[in-house]
Amino acid sequence: MIARLASIATLAAVAACWTADEGAAQTRSPKDAAAIRACAEKFADNFTEGERRCLFALVADPCSKSKAGQTGHGSAECFRIEQEIWDELLNENFRALREALDDEQKEKLRDMQRAWIAYRNTTCEFYYHKIQGTMATSMTAACLARETARRALLLKFFQGL
Repeated sequence: MIARLASIATLAAVAACWTADEGAAQTRSPKDAAAIRACAEKFADNFTEGERRCLFALVADPCSKSKAGQTGHGSAECFRIEQEIWDELLNENFRALREALDDEQKEKLRDMQRAWIAYRNTTCEFYYHKIQGTMATSMTAACLARETARRALLLKFFQGL
């Protein structure tokens, strides 16, 4: 339990750094969410291709090329914006998948999701502990966005099985 709280505290500290950009906050637009949603839907039956085509290319990469996105914290904020969109999709896909399952499958889905959350947090937190510099914030943010997108796509794929 203490290790889990320490892990959550570390991720919270990283998240706090994301918003500490020197006055140039990145903003999410409705078209960002629409672009990711459309791409994810297009590749709903092929999550590997969805990851290749949809992850970072539509939001984080263009954002990172902006003036504000070229700082370490600005880049991390670009990834955070993308992660937020993917997290919404992940939650929607989880709920839709859950509705189609029997009670035993729902329990297995819940257990699977809890294990994945622990994996994602532990994996992405490691970037921060290993690198310990300004790049750690961006790399942690990119990891959280990437793993959240992968999971959203996978849950959507499961709906079609």
